Amino acid sequence: MTKHAFHIVDPSPWPLTGAVGALLLVSSIGGWAHNYSGTMMISAGVTLTLATMIQWWRDVSREATFLGKHTEKVQDGMRFGMILFITSEVFFFLAFFWAFFHSSLSPSIEVGSQWPPTGITAINPFDVPLLNTTVLLTSGASITWAHMAILEGSWYEAMQSLIITVLLGIYFTLLQAGEYILAPFSIADSVYGSTFYIATGFHGLHVIIGTLFISAMLYRHVNFHFSQVHHFGFEASAWYWHFVDVVWLFLFMCIYWWGFFFNKLN
Repeated sequence: MTKHAFHIVDPSPWPLTGAVGALLLVSSIGGWAHNYSGTMMISAGVTLTLATMIQWWRDVSREATFLGKHTEKVQDGMRFGMILFITSEVFFFLAFFWAFFHSSLSPSIEVGSQWPPTGITAINPFDVPLLNTTVLLTSGASITWAHMAILEGSWYEAMQSLIITVLLGIYFTLLQAGEYILAPFSIADSVYGSTFYIATGFHGLHVIIGTLFISAMLYRHVNFHFSQVHHFGFEASAWYWHFVDVVWLFLFMCIYWWGFFFNKLN
């Protein structure tokens, strides 16, 4: 048998269950867009996806912490994989920004040749959106604090800062939900409503995923899974959270501030 520094994973059902959960979610969202109420399908998709995330993360945590399978080579591969994943996410959101600027820089006659379209009242960026920006930037600072605390071996400080980050993520999600409820337009109100809700909605989904990710890292930290030199799971969650922060800054500047600014001019 050849010795090497790489971890050959055991057979796992989680890629299959994750794919089925994603299929159910996408299918149910497509049905909802065509006025089909697929509550059971959505519930099944969410449940299966969450169960897959929990079980898969459990297996990875076990391999890293208790089995010693995550060597330096394996961690390097995971870092490269996370970088590629975040790069793919950049292009994912780039598509929404492209759609937004395509529609806003030269508004068509179908929307009254103006931006925001006729009849649309843009959301004031200096109300809830500015508060959301402050919340996310603060959470970015708190997770950096957690990283520094882990590197310095300060267990209690790392726990404190991770709890703060999770609470700020939940607070952001609640603020965003409240903004959607009180918004003066819907996803069906022209291309403005479509691009607004698709871009901010997918970002909100990423915030929820990031909050769950960091919550899992908080659980692992409380159970002493991390050391000063071995904590890639936390690093990955921090990278992901900083990416979510940066995307929100672009959303705030382009969709909220841009839309409100042009509304004032018109």
